[in-house]
Amino acid sequence: MRRPRDIDAELEELQRKARALKARRIVQFGELVEATGADTLTIEALAGVLLAAVEQADGKPEAVVRWTERGTAFFQAGGKKGSRKGTGNDQNGTAGA
Repeated sequence: MRRPRDIDAELEELQRKARALKARRIVQFGELVEATGADTLTIEALAGVLLAAVEQADGKPEAVVRWTERGTAFFQAGGKKGSRKGTGNDQNGTAGA
């Protein structure tokens, strides 16, 4: 006869894995903030930038495409802080005046 599954133990293991993944994701976000140089901003400024990006993402999908291109180039350059400068684009991903 087959042994019954221990559903509670399986659920606890899944919850442990989910907590570990969430912790890893938080660490990676922190590493991204540091790698981009955004850690020099105040927490309020960083929150404001992120909120503006989320708002623009809904109304301007073309901005998200440009941000994605810049992000891809950033990671291909090895995630160096200097690679985020000199693109001629402002925080909205548009050419500066």
